[in-house]
Amino acid sequence: MAEMRELPFPFEWGDERDPEPLEHEGVDEVDEEASAPAGESREPPLYTVSQLNARVRELLELNFPEVWVEGEISNFRHYASGHLYFTLKDEGSELEAVMFQSRAAYLDFRPEDGMGVLALGALTIYERRGKYQLDVRRLKPAGLGKLQLAFERLKEKLKAEGLFEAIHKKPLPPYPERIGIITSAEGAAIRDMLSILARRYPPVEVRVFPVKVQGEGAAEEIAHAIELANVYHRREEPLDVLIVGRGGGSLEDLWAFNEEVVARAIFRSQVPVISAVGHEVDFTIADFVADLRAPTPSAAAELVVPDRTELQMRLGEWVRRLRDGQRARLDDLRMRLRMATSSYAFRRPLRALRDAHQALDQLLTGAVRAQQGRILTTQRHLEGLLGRLEAVNPLAVLRRGYSLVEDARGRPVTSSQQVRVGERIRVRLHKGRLRCEVLEREE
Repeated sequence: MAEMRELPFPFEWGDERDPEPLEHEGVDEVDEEASAPAGESREPPLYTVSQLNARVRELLELNFPEVWVEGEISNFRHYASGHLYFTLKDEGSELEAVMFQSRAAYLDFRPEDGMGVLALGALTIYERRGKYQLDVRRLKPAGLGKLQLAFERLKEKLKAEGLFEAIHKKPLPPYPERIGIITSAEGAAIRDMLSILARRYPPVEVRVFPVKVQGEGAAEEIAHAIELANVYHRREEPLDVLIVGRGGGSLEDLWAFNEEVVARAIFRSQVPVISAVGHEVDFTIADFVADLRAPTPSAAAELVVPDRTELQMRLGEWVRRLRDGQRARLDDLRMRLRMATSSYAFRRPLRALRDAHQALDQLLTGAVRAQQGRILTTQRHLEGLLGRLEAVNPLAVLRRGYSLVEDARGRPVTSSQQVRVGERIRVRLHKGRLRCEVLEREE
């Protein structure tokens, strides 16, 4: 996880001025009776208990309307009313706290004695007992709470700057030719994405920019890879889209994608970016800045390219519609010709009729040939496209008598130096598999 900066408590949210001290150190006490005019005596103000408690409450709520307090829960009590009462303590002090049912109902964890927490609330006093306490509005576990708080503060900052606005989202191409992937080269995510891309859309090319996706320096590495991918896009060969992500994990594991440096690198990218981090329920800052969020890396691979089978069906439908249209056109021409030749005007002048009939036969034959030629040309073009798709199908190579050799771990064997004599290997054929043992190696 990237290094986190410890935030001071209380956070400066709103007006959080310290109250004026009632007594000032270093100031000599004044003898009020001695300073009073002759014949007069100055007495301190007189309050009832209720008046004094009300005055103290006013001072507390005015000067501490909203503060974060970190401490450990003790003396936790959950009443039937739904209100929560507990004490926040550290090594040197304690603070009474209350969380009323209207806010406690939205807690996503169960507070317990001994649990470290972050509490957001206002300082107040329970006037009936003169009890100084924290009116808690939000409560988070201390470890997770700090990360979540940092997440929310950065989210609000970037949102205020407009980085999440829809106007900045770049459209994704429907038929990408080249895709860049920024993720770990050793994780399951890259294997899943490459497998899905090869299955759905074999013509696409993939460029992988391997990075560290968690731990110290991961955020900077990811941001640098995004910048490198854009340089590659400008200077080497264009990239149609970038997929930035990793597989699932805890909030700490995914934290690199919540860093500001990654968010700003995504926002500056000239290439459209798909954020594919974690599982479907995981949301990161990168998801909000990216041009498209995919719930998982596998889903990103599904979203970024069309399905080959669907394309083949669509091409077949276009061919059928073209043939049907041409046949309908020819049928219409034949019907109009028959109507014309069977009319009285054509039958009466027999010689003219014969000449016109012969001319029409020639025109019809030429029209049929022209239409058939167009159909044949279109059909051959479509068959060529289908043949190109079939040519990149790995199974087509196996049908021609070739085979794929894998070691015991399923890794492709491309050199005799990858295996040892006596080692078991697997040979994949067009139909079936063979398990073999290496008897000798030849260079």
